[in-house]
Amino acid sequence: MPELADSPKVLLLYYSYTGQAKKVLDAAAEVFRARGCEVTEAPIEFTDPRYAERFSRFPMRSVWPEFLGMLPAQTLKRTGDIRTPEAVRTGSYDLICIGSPTWWDTVSMPLRTFLMSHEARPVLDGKRFAVFVVCRRKWRKNLAGVRKLAEKKGGRYVDGIHFTYPGGELPSMLSLTSYLGTGEYRDRYLGMKLPPTNINDEHLEEARRFAGRVADKVFGRAPSERP
Repeated sequence: MPELADSPKVLLLYYSYTGQAKKVLDAAAEVFRARGCEVTEAPIEFTDPRYAERFSRFPMRSVWPEFLGMLPAQTLKRTGDIRTPEAVRTGSYDLICIGSPTWWDTVSMPLRTFLMSHEARPVLDGKRFAVFVVCRRKWRKNLAGVRKLAEKKGGRYVDGIHFTYPGGELPSMLSLTSYLGTGEYRDRYLGMKLPPTNINDEHLEEARRFAGRVADKVFGRAPSERP
């Protein structure tokens, strides 16, 4: 469907190291574009000199020290240095879709930094937003944290969704850290059988269905779905 001059404008705002949050937002974007929306991506860049080097490459060079090294800052909910694209400062949007990976049970430092910044208010104030949480296991504090921070900047919460990876606590962690350290999927690690990790096709279909529900709430039902 071609975009019209007065097409609804959707901003995809996210931080994504391995690309998982971007994958679900890309799937959602397909639905918004099919509804005639103008979709703009706004990836956050993590530039903090204390941490940026480890996130500037994939896979991680020393996965366990680098993975565990974020735990103190995450536990204390600290902020750091980030860079955002021009679209964050110059555009006005009808819907903001926030892609939020879970770092140690909560909002990642780059996304938290943006949501606590002065730059966030002009984007969110009076605007509707939806949250897409990507996580290994724990998602509640992440989703609740993003919602709370965005609402403090004047955002109006529409809905939220989470995408979790299969497996128990230890197997899923080993699967994820194995992927972070090698960039490859393994069936076994440290002698343990591993579940698959990261976003799969079923998650992407779920993201599309969720985007359709959000679009219905914000922009009204699609013409083909109207009675």
